[in-house]
Amino acid sequence: MIKNLGHRKLSKTGSHRRAMFSNMASSLLLHEKIKTTVPKAKELRRVVEGVINDAKKGRWLEVRKIIRIKAIYHKVFDVLAPRYKERAGGCTRILKLGARKGDATEVAMIKLVD
Repeated sequence: MIKNLGHRKLSKTGSHRRAMFSNMASSLLLHEKIKTTVPKAKELRRVVEGVINDAKKGRWLEVRKIIRIKAIYHKVFDVLAPRYKERAGGCTRILKLGARKGDATEVAMIKLVD
């Protein structure tokens, strides 16, 4: 019996999915909010919260595997990790914005909480 392994495939290969979430996580950490579809936002939440938790614990290499841009990498350790040091989890919030006009896909804004 085939069962899901805990993540959404989103009709993409594994390498495409990793690259997409790496880029989306970098954009979210740089701008602190982005708009995307609801399933991508739900999966992106797992990636970004993992990056922030790794940064809080000082795991430089694990963060470097996902965040490859140097300015964002330093922002994670210098700004975001101290901001969420006392928080146990839940660093992101997903706000549903409704349907997109072109293809009626549910769109959401994912942002870092203050």
